Amino acid sequence: MQKLPSHAHEVAANGPAVVTQFLDVETPEMRSLYEKAKRDQWNASTDIDWDSGLAPDCGILPDGLIDIYGTPYWERMSAAERLQLNRHFSAWRMSQLMYGEQFALMVCGQIANAVPGIDAKFFMATQVMDEARHSEVLARYLYEKVGVTYPLTSNLSDMFDRVLETPLWYLKTVGTQLVAETLAVSLFRMLADHSPDPLISQICRRILADESRHMGFGMLSLPEQVTELSDREIEEAEDFACVATAGLLQGQFPQEAYEAVGFSKAEISDIKTMRRTAAEKNEYVAFRQYFKKDFHTALWSNMDKVGLLSQRAIDRLGTMGICAPERSAAAA
Repeated sequence: MQKLPSHAHEVAANGPAVVTQFLDVETPEMRSLYEKAKRDQWNASTDIDWDSGLAPDCGILPDGLIDIYGTPYWERMSAAERLQLNRHFSAWRMSQLMYGEQFALMVCGQIANAVPGIDAKFFMATQVMDEARHSEVLARYLYEKVGVTYPLTSNLSDMFDRVLETPLWYLKTVGTQLVAETLAVSLFRMLADHSPDPLISQICRRILADESRHMGFGMLSLPEQVTELSDREIEEAEDFACVATAGLLQGQFPQEAYEAVGFSKAEISDIKTMRRTAAEKNEYVAFRQYFKKDFHTALWSNMDKVGLLSQRAIDRLGTMGICAPERSAAAA
């Protein structure tokens, strides 16, 4: 048995490898997505302006995303202390995104093995490359420009392991392209549009172009597959989507970031309470409301499009605060 480094863990991820002897075009739409992926490849080393750097007085995420923004805790901090918290808070959030991209890299390799159609296999090969590039570019930003990284949260680790362990390619697609990619698109879009750091905005715009294709794979591959599932299998897929969503949304409190800048255990406990209260009352600042609406609307719409939005799924999403978008929002 190989000896793993202390920062790694092994997942039992045995699954099928489907070999096809028909390599001509089977699904023109999927082959077209593959052609777009080949055309739009980019190099994280040469296509990003790494010389732009991170300005000494520049935050990474908008201050409005920090839990204590606008509270007495925030008001009594100096400008330097706020900047330090922003850097650590942002590094914590960006670290989770970095691990998520590595997770997607590994899952997509599994899907390339397990999915039966050659067009889907070809596209998954390009997504493996995309996710490697995303992992690379976020890691370089964190290690070279920010200088701080944080460990993977236990909730995300459990969710990632669950997706890696299932042998069914369509459940892997539900967990990755349907749920995780939908969240990632909302996060990267918000960062691209609102980060005060032009370098991370540039990086996120590059990543977003790839992520839209990845979501497209789920939208192309899942609807037909869902029609072939039994009622029990559809319920299993819906449950898988809901559990994956919970894993992405719950337990994502950057306690280590607050500890790193000197907050006490009592203060952190108070901040957690404030955060829960704000969530219950939906008293988020504009940035958080923008993200919440964007993600919830997209997830609801995508689950509906692929046939995984029964009343039981709606009820489960409701327990996480994810409800049907308003007609006006859906029309937009």
